[in-house]
Amino acid sequence: MKDRLIAFALEAGFAKVGICRPDAVPETAGRLAEFVDAGMHGQMAWMAERMAWRGDPTALWPQAKSVIMLAEVYTPDHDPLAVLDQPDRAAISVYAQGRDYHDVVKKRLKVVGRWLIDQVPDAEIKVFVDTAPVMEKPLAQAAGLGWQGKHTNLLGRDLGSWFFLGAIFTTVELTPDQAEVSHCGSCTACLDICPTAAFPAPYRLDARRCISYLTIEHKGPVDPELRALMGNRIYGCDDCLAVCPWNKFAAEGRDARLAARDDLLAPSLLELASLDDTAFRARFSGSPIKRIGRDRFIRNVAYAMGNSGDKAMIPALSPLTTDPDPAVADAAIWAIGRLR
Repeated sequence: MKDRLIAFALEAGFAKVGICRPDAVPETAGRLAEFVDAGMHGQMAWMAERMAWRGDPTALWPQAKSVIMLAEVYTPDHDPLAVLDQPDRAAISVYAQGRDYHDVVKKRLKVVGRWLIDQVPDAEIKVFVDTAPVMEKPLAQAAGLGWQGKHTNLLGRDLGSWFFLGAIFTTVELTPDQAEVSHCGSCTACLDICPTAAFPAPYRLDARRCISYLTIEHKGPVDPELRALMGNRIYGCDDCLAVCPWNKFAAEGRDARLAARDDLLAPSLLELASLDDTAFRARFSGSPIKRIGRDRFIRNVAYAMGNSGDKAMIPALSPLTTDPDPAVADAAIWAIGRLR
């Protein structure tokens, strides 16, 4: 059954499949509590909510006997760091340059789940793609897909850094795989490249300083000290992923829907700054970027314009100084002051 399941999942488009028990990650509850108690989750209140479920998969669904972890690759065919040398352009995280992965991965998970139910009629399943209190990365390491590097992201010797995770909890008992161990060695490339020093120690992230958190999850004005360090990154940050040496073994992406849209590779900051709510929604329809809303997005664009060093940006920033959203207005005023 397990061999046929894996074969079907690979045929369905996943790059790698592994199995673990729901109780395979007993250490996660303590680590999560330590992270939250230190306040490193910032405004992500959902990290603290339902901690009993998030820290213990057996509590989330006691009937589950196996967790099937699957990897969906989205490896870019371009250098994600090249845009950082174009201060008049916006840097958007690779994962958000294509179709929303939630839709793509969940549909594929359901295909695999339906196949399993067809094989075992009394089987029950639950599928998750980053939308439930599930600690995907520790479970994926327990299932042998890869390991959490010093940047806390998952990477694999045969996958590289660029892949999404999906999970299928099931009542079917499947033989678990051997857990993966760290192969980071003495390398600290991911820690050294971080623009905001978001890693107080290897394998430990302070989300409050992470640009991905600041541009996506953080509401309201960003600390002025950190704004200047964000550069032209307006949605997410790929620095720690892109610099990992294991990417030389990265698998190729298979789904064209996850490939980068031409208009999101390095869009003009001036063009993005002019988007109202209607234009923003139209531009980012089907994209994960749409979830943060126009106001937070334009706030980020204004920070990037302020960091561009280009005074030609000031006329486009001026109307934003009276924007109805206080964070946008604050960002525009800060940007103009920085440029002057």
